[in-house]
Amino acid sequence: MDAILLQVLNGLDKGGAYALIALGLTIIFGTLGVVNFAHGALFMLGAFCAVAVKSVLSLEKVTLDPTKTTAWGTPMEIRVPYIEAWFGDFGATVLDFSVPISIIIAIPVMLLIGVAMERGLIRFFYKRPHAEQILVTFGLAIVLQEIVKSQFGANPIPQPAPDLAKGMIDFGIMVGFDAGNIVYPAWRLIYFLFSIVIITAVFAFLQFTTFGMVVRAGMADRETVGLLGIDIDKRFTIVFGMAAVVAGLAGVMYTPILSPDYHMGMDFLVLSFVVVVVGGMGSLGGAVAAGFMLGILQSFASMNEVKTIIPGIDQIIIYLIAVIILLVRPRGLMGRKGVMEH
Repeated sequence: MDAILLQVLNGLDKGGAYALIALGLTIIFGTLGVVNFAHGALFMLGAFCAVAVKSVLSLEKVTLDPTKTTAWGTPMEIRVPYIEAWFGDFGATVLDFSVPISIIIAIPVMLLIGVAMERGLIRFFYKRPHAEQILVTFGLAIVLQEIVKSQFGANPIPQPAPDLAKGMIDFGIMVGFDAGNIVYPAWRLIYFLFSIVIITAVFAFLQFTTFGMVVRAGMADRETVGLLGIDIDKRFTIVFGMAAVVAGLAGVMYTPILSPDYHMGMDFLVLSFVVVVVGGMGSLGGAVAAGFMLGILQSFASMNEVKTIIPGIDQIIIYLIAVIILLVRPRGLMGRKGVMEH
């Protein structure tokens, strides 16, 4: 039982990332009808927001200490981050919490990027075939990847979690098992809780606000909403920006789990599209449910006992499940009737 619970926990943080990216993809497809292959790049850009914030906070003040010399007899350089030199212990704490602090920076940055993408490119492809949407957004993703690669290099850049969240949590004691049976990284649990908060906030926004009500109406019947005199295009632009923010925040908080590199967005994008299709194109609830379900299944498939019986199953389990579900139910688990069933 403890092994099963551990695998469920292992799948929750990855499932949270899948669910957040798939949620943004589904919002964009449901509102705009656009298949956005650049969405994974937004996840990657969010991660590099954290990298950029950490780089700025780590800028160092260099002084020479004449009382200490190097092996060559020259005064030794003393390097201290400016923020620590200016603010002391508080500055050191800010530097330690650079990843959570990056959220504050990432929200407006990702919102601007999302709005710029929608106004500058995506809106011209609303009524174009999905194949053309895929080609242009995939090309945009490659351009964004290369820009990041040129600025930050090709190698992964580690982003440590705050010291308070670097340890392990004895989850077994919380659920009645013996101490030490189920230990789980604290930051992974934080990421899971974070993903739940963001998902809940998005659903609450769409369900309980006037803006969200209009967006949901537009998803169901865009022309009728437009005839009522509502500027649905402006609202959809904001929704695209919101989807970009969700993907970006998912990337920011995932950096201590997976060191950011320029192609991480593409790695998650393919899996997230599978999640969207399994959950049902246009179904927000389906995207979230499928994200967590496939994350947990992938975790179980990664067990040595399972891989011994079926080698390589951890690499194909998500695609295998997708094929089975789509053969049985072409519209996905929670997709609207008629979607992908023609």
